[in-house]
Amino acid sequence: MAFTNYSITGNHLVLFDWVGLKNFGTVLNFNSSIGKEFWSVLAWTLVWAVFATFLNYLFGMLLAILINRKETHWKSFWRFCFILSIAVPQFVSLLIMRTMLQPEGAVNVLLKNAGWISTSLPFFTDVTWARVSVIVINLWVGIPYTMMQVTGILQNIPAELYESAKIDGANAFVTFMKITLPYMLFVTTPYLITQFTGNVNNFNVIYLLSGGDPTPVGATAGKTDLLVTWLYKLTIDKQYYSIGAVIGIFTFIVLAIVALVTYRNTGSYKDEEGFM
Repeated sequence: MAFTNYSITGNHLVLFDWVGLKNFGTVLNFNSSIGKEFWSVLAWTLVWAVFATFLNYLFGMLLAILINRKETHWKSFWRFCFILSIAVPQFVSLLIMRTMLQPEGAVNVLLKNAGWISTSLPFFTDVTWARVSVIVINLWVGIPYTMMQVTGILQNIPAELYESAKIDGANAFVTFMKITLPYMLFVTTPYLITQFTGNVNNFNVIYLLSGGDPTPVGATAGKTDLLVTWLYKLTIDKQYYSIGAVIGIFTFIVLAIVALVTYRNTGSYKDEEGFM
């Protein structure tokens, strides 16, 4: 389909024909409207995936370390509290947050009543606010999952590594940077690559939370749209099937290159038994 002009123009379906690589040139062309949107959406998609992957990973790991430490009492209770958030269907929690963060939503109304603001905060009407909002709310969604994933691995880090660091006088920060983080990255690099891929294709958070907004007048992509949500809008809303197929192919190419190059250059691949 990517090599044809198959799409709906106006109210009628175009009798499609082969157009070769014309659609690919249109998407990659900085001077075309679709091309400008493609590069903008691609850049934001990669920024989103990096922040969503590594912030969730880092904060989830820190939360697991905090709960696992000897000084923390009722460990099972605290884990239960965070895991309980996973029991709520994700689409329900995201739609609730979307409603609460509207200009006349609960958050803005409470802040106005408290006298802290005079005008509504532009959570989904300003580009910067919208992008920061979806990243922060995704932390609330993703941190409990990361905590569950890394808890068992953290408990299996050799105790002698920490004992040696303690004897050498290393503080908690140095121990984390020199022992815990390198060990976790060594073990969980394939998991991180999987999470990065999942975040590039993360449809629910963006579509249910911001809907891709804010969207400039006449544009097919919003400022918080990812490639996958833009692909949905192009094919379902606009019915640009040929362009949508090209976007799908480029998404696959980007993910394949990032995943293969990253994994081939990690310690997990090069030296499986090398961590000491």
